[in-house]
Amino acid sequence: ELSCGTLVVDLFVKDCPKACLNFLKLAKLKYYNNNLIFLVEKNFLIQSGDPTGTGKGGRSIFGILNEKSIGNGEKEAQNFKRGSQSPKHAPSMKTVGYFEDEIRPDIELNKKGLLCMANTGPNTNTSQFFVTLRGDDLEYLNGKHTIFGEVVEGLETLDTLGEVFVDEKHRPYQDVRILHTFVLDDPFPDPDGLIAPDKSPETLRPGEETVEERIAYGEDIDKKDEGRTKEEIEESIRKEQAKSRAEVLEMMGDLPDAEIKPPENVLFVCKLNPITMDEDLELIFSRFGEIKECEIIRDRETGESLQYAFIEFTTEEQSQEAYFKMNNVVVDDRRIKVDFSQSVAKIWNKWSMSKRAPGTIKPIPKMHDSKEGNKNTPHSYTTRSDTSNRERFPNSDRHNHRSERRSHRDRHEKHRHRDRDRHEKHRNRDKDRGRDHRRDRYRSRSRSRERHR
Repeated sequence: ELSCGTLVVDLFVKDCPKACLNFLKLAKLKYYNNNLIFLVEKNFLIQSGDPTGTGKGGRSIFGILNEKSIGNGEKEAQNFKRGSQSPKHAPSMKTVGYFEDEIRPDIELNKKGLLCMANTGPNTNTSQFFVTLRGDDLEYLNGKHTIFGEVVEGLETLDTLGEVFVDEKHRPYQDVRILHTFVLDDPFPDPDGLIAPDKSPETLRPGEETVEERIAYGEDIDKKDEGRTKEEIEESIRKEQAKSRAEVLEMMGDLPDAEIKPPENVLFVCKLNPITMDEDLELIFSRFGEIKECEIIRDRETGESLQYAFIEFTTEEQSQEAYFKMNNVVVDDRRIKVDFSQSVAKIWNKWSMSKRAPGTIKPIPKMHDSKEGNKNTPHSYTTRSDTSNRERFPNSDRHNHRSERRSHRDRHEKHRHRDRDRHEKHRNRDKDRGRDHRRDRYRSRSRSRERHR
């Protein structure tokens, strides 16, 4: 029984009798009670069986029985702090109780929930064990660890264990402990000197545990979740994640403020027909109220519609009514999608312009007709004001500029193709001349040979 669920395991008593006997007798002695699951590697394994909680301790049942037979168990138990004790007080090989591996070639690490002995090398098994959390890509561990059992009930508990939050050493931030061990069937007789306790230990931590205390397994980590439903908790988590992402964007300079919110009177319309014009869309949506601005976003170079637009109403009620009545409506043979805009581009532009110091605005040259002035006349400049593109460039002028660019591009393409044809013609002519020259030279040589004969 774990602090996060229950596991039922079957042991391979015929294939690995020594490892199974060790595990069963330690469970009878309540040796595993309150032990930490000190190692959790997601989608790999969990490890426990060390009363010190460090991964460097643990003794087998054979070492415990040898310790009792030697008669110095109490003294060594007090000095048993693996990794920190001096060689003088270190437990001996007999009291640790290493026993040999029981490797079976027909038993492989190929499934989730296999129970294996943890070791530090060949034939160094004690009390530590691990359970696999996956069944693939574990072939490299075959032949190195004794596989002596498998989980038959409680695989969902393993899934829960695999998702706990851990530190850089893979120890859970909130303690996960083995609370109780129950032996349902023991085919091995008890060895001499084994006396099982009448009840489980009352302490929440083993006496040999040396790691720092963390959040207890029964302690509520987040008391603010008390009395809230699962949906409310998930909604709260989503809001916190959105806030953290906004703070990151603010630090990167992509948002003026993490608390900024998009305007609620602006609608986002997508899946438009490319032939739909701004005036058409504004006329359709104007029946819901006064429209401050309606703009279909177009390509900068070609002027073609990108098939989405932004519509700004004067009030939020008008935008809400337009949203409920215009979503999935067919416009110009296209079923459009309408949603509330999440863009803060205009707010960002106003904020960035307001943050600029006076006199630092980049001047824009003012265009003038070459007929009215000579080339020696100095250019006049004007400052960039905080006005929209629509106010600075009306739709008609903007389309005129685009048509001029297109005509210029067409003329350029025409000249380029004409030059290419001209070069191709000259190249072919040169080839023909070279061919004629070689033919004439060959004929002259033939005539000279005839005269010589």
